[in-house]
Amino acid sequence: MKNLAGMMKQASQMQAKMAEMQARVEAMEVQGQSGAGMVVVTLSGKGEMRRMKIDPKLVDPTEVEMLEDLIMSAHVDARRKLDELLAEEMSRVTGGMQLPPGLKLPF
Repeated sequence: MKNLAGMMKQASQMQAKMAEMQARVEAMEVQGQSGAGMVVVTLSGKGEMRRMKIDPKLVDPTEVEMLEDLIMSAHVDARRKLDELLAEEMSRVTGGMQLPPGLKLPF
C-alpha cells in the first residue's frame, strides 16, 4: 500500500508540474522568419498566429506568389521552434521520461 500511496503522490506532483508548464507555455511566443527576416510570424505557445510582419519592400502585386511562399516558410519556421520549445518544457516536467507513443501533451 505504501507503493500505491507513493505513486499517487508522484502522479499528483506530475499533474501540478504539467499545469504549471502549460501556463508557462501558453504565455510564451515564438517567432519564425523567412526571406532574411523580411517576413516574421509570431505564434503563441498554443500555435496560434498572433502577429505577422512583412517588409513593405515585398509588397509587389506581381510577386504575390513569392510573398505567399515566404509567409508559409516563416510559419513553418515558427512552428518548428514552438515544437522544440514544447519538447524541452515537457522534458523538464517529466525528468526526461519518455511519454508513450501517441500521447501528446499538453495540447
